[in-house]
Amino acid sequence: MFSLKDKVAIVTGASQGIGRDTALVLSEAGAKVAVAARNEEKLAALVAEITAKGGEAFAVKMDVADAAQVKAGFKSILDKFGRLDILVNNAAITRDGLAVRMKADDWDEVLRTNLTGAHLCIQQALSTMMRARTGRIINISSVVARMGNAGQANYVTAKAGLLGLTKAIAMEMASRNITVNAIAPGFIETPMTDVLSEQIKEELKARIPLGRMGNGREIAAAIVFLASDEASYITGQVLDINGGMYLA
Repeated sequence: MFSLKDKVAIVTGASQGIGRDTALVLSEAGAKVAVAARNEEKLAALVAEITAKGGEAFAVKMDVADAAQVKAGFKSILDKFGRLDILVNNAAITRDGLAVRMKADDWDEVLRTNLTGAHLCIQQALSTMMRARTGRIINISSVVARMGNAGQANYVTAKAGLLGLTKAIAMEMASRNITVNAIAPGFIETPMTDVLSEQIKEELKARIPLGRMGNGREIAAAIVFLASDEASYITGQVLDINGGMYLA
């Protein structure tokens, strides 16, 4: 595995799903991991699991949609570790519904968390990464940002916006040796997909050439690579991990 020894990472939306698996795999690769989310109980359990395996982790209660909480959260990470090398923007919510009937609050909440939240975290991360003249930012988008999805206009828009944000910040920060990339996962086994009926899951699998849903550790492995020194010449890119469901 690519080594992240002595690197400091923050993972947002780390209390479950892809974020949780990412925190565990980053720790296994040697990183010190700050795990951020709104659920303190789940964060505490994750920190305990990482610590029990010999890693170092730090829980940060943070709603990425709240600029004040983001600023305070990043300050606490710097106070704890003294540096920040890797930001994984994973926090996301869904408020599904057909666009014609979508409530304004459902639109605003998804955009504020899934897109504006990533922007706020990037701003805070860059303040220290620019001084260090190095850093890795990895934004977690989605296959639906590439192909669309009925009933998720807000979610698709936010995840597509992340791809544009990735490219813009990559261009702005290249001269500072800060790389910015995105991963667009397909359908992954997470609490977000666990609520789907078996019929819908089977229909989804039928659309995936590999014939199965992915798992969080498969996404996390790609994150470790993009965060590593070996990926130093990769920036502004989107890595599709979807079992062949979308072929660019």
